[in-house]
Amino acid sequence: MNNASLEQLIAVARGDARGDLLLANVRIVNVFTSEIEEGDVVLSEGRIAGIGQQYKGREMVDLRGAYLLPGFINGHTHIESSMLSLGQYARAVAARGTTSVITDLHELANVAGLWALRRLLKSATRLPLDVFLMAPSCVPATDLETAGASLEAGEIAAALRWRNTLGLGELMNFPGVVSADPHCLDKVSIARGRPIDGHAPGLTGKGLNAYLAAGPRSDHESTSLEEGRDKLRRGMHLMIREGTSEKNLEELLPLVTDDTYPRCLLVVDDRSCKDLLHDGDMDAVVRKAIRLGLSPIRAIQLATINPATYFGLSDRGAIAPGFMANLIVADDLSDLQPRLVYYGGRLVARAGQALFPAAISIPRRLRRTFHIAPFGEDAFALRTSERRLPVIGIVPGQIITKKLMEEVRVKDGQVIADTKRDILKLAVVERHRATGNIGLGLVKGFGLQRGALASSVAHDSHNVIVVGTNDRDMYAAVREVERMQGGLTAVAEGQVLASLPLPVAGLMSPEPLETVVAQLEAVEEAAASLGASVPAPFAVLSFLALPVIPELKLTDKGLVDVAKASFLDIARVEA
Repeated sequence: MNNASLEQLIAVARGDARGDLLLANVRIVNVFTSEIEEGDVVLSEGRIAGIGQQYKGREMVDLRGAYLLPGFINGHTHIESSMLSLGQYARAVAARGTTSVITDLHELANVAGLWALRRLLKSATRLPLDVFLMAPSCVPATDLETAGASLEAGEIAAALRWRNTLGLGELMNFPGVVSADPHCLDKVSIARGRPIDGHAPGLTGKGLNAYLAAGPRSDHESTSLEEGRDKLRRGMHLMIREGTSEKNLEELLPLVTDDTYPRCLLVVDDRSCKDLLHDGDMDAVVRKAIRLGLSPIRAIQLATINPATYFGLSDRGAIAPGFMANLIVADDLSDLQPRLVYYGGRLVARAGQALFPAAISIPRRLRRTFHIAPFGEDAFALRTSERRLPVIGIVPGQIITKKLMEEVRVKDGQVIADTKRDILKLAVVERHRATGNIGLGLVKGFGLQRGALASSVAHDSHNVIVVGTNDRDMYAAVREVERMQGGLTAVAEGQVLASLPLPVAGLMSPEPLETVVAQLEAVEEAAASLGASVPAPFAVLSFLALPVIPELKLTDKGLVDVAKASFLDIARVEA
């Protein structure tokens, strides 16, 4: 902000000059004092100039007693998980009152590297949405999978010099941090003095102490009351997550008290385009927190001033002189539905509809990211002489899994799916470097009775993951994903039933929000017709390849025992 703009802002604050916009007769949600104030708010130069009475603006909007609250700040999210281009994502979330997001973009980085992040952040400057980066610390998350790119300490140092980079993204390789792996420590050292996000599912006791000694100060992976309380006691900011497949709000909300609330944040982590369109973004999480008994002002604090304070965003997250005029108008706090949304003092959404163009150019390089080595249907043959094998057990509403030991069906020396006992085949096909790696395993809890589902959204390296009842359909599903250069598909009897193309890095669609949602709903309906019984089956599928979330996961290199950070002997095929 230059001196001329600052002088004008001060003059308006003194009442000596007209502001750009006067929001009159509002009930102001004061997140500093937890009270409701009545008065007017005058805006100038994209910022809040004054609060009180007898201000004037060149334009005036009489809000007739509506509530005015700060724009929501999403303290931890992965834009790519919406499956939308950045412009369409902005349409979806800004219309719901989210005016700032903090993201590490490690999904995109795992596919295309640092240049893709720089390009996306540059595009963001043309949208009414603050996109702040936490430099991705784990690309790839571990050496147990094959990614499309690798970011070492030097690349992270470069990203930390970018204007909108706040700190270091989630340290997913928590075993590496605890064991003082030099590569992990190099990255932490570079970011010292800035926010460092943690990622430590299930970590307690001395292991947690060791992790925190390295520098992480937040965590979004707590799934139990005891775990969340332990992390709060050890000085972490508790990010309470409520996404599409990660549902932790109801369990963790009792931890938010008058003593602890300043160190608690509401976040979504991963939220699908369907949820964004039909339910909302941060507004949906705030509404649910209120329904579960949290006071409206407290819920708003957890989505505004608290993330602003943690990330050092000193001019966001509140309604106060000098703060950015990122604002929400709502008629009812107990059922918070943003009616108007302002970004930088400009009206950008009304009644859930964005009022700005969302077209963003997409580099051609991001549309050709598939390099799969030749393979045949027989690559999915899982041969064994054992009758009991490790099986990934899905935990409903969570991204953690259970390590099960199950009797399996074996025919002619090969494991086959057992739909009566819901034990299905699972595979991950490497798609970045044409290595020929195909990891094989088994999963329980999906419910498929026939066919196969495949996706190129497979956290965090985003190879192709496929679950199925037979090898033929699994093979056809992977080939359909390859043909689309990324996406989701449902296949039965060798025929494609429905697909959602995601040709942008194999993660996102260039199509409008409504089109992507319709395609997602069609492919989810097709999955349900095949017997899939879990909510959001493709979201559940996407996390079965994440080898930093306990207990058992599958990558292109094989079946991973996460606690031991090592492979189990079954289900490994390498070229």
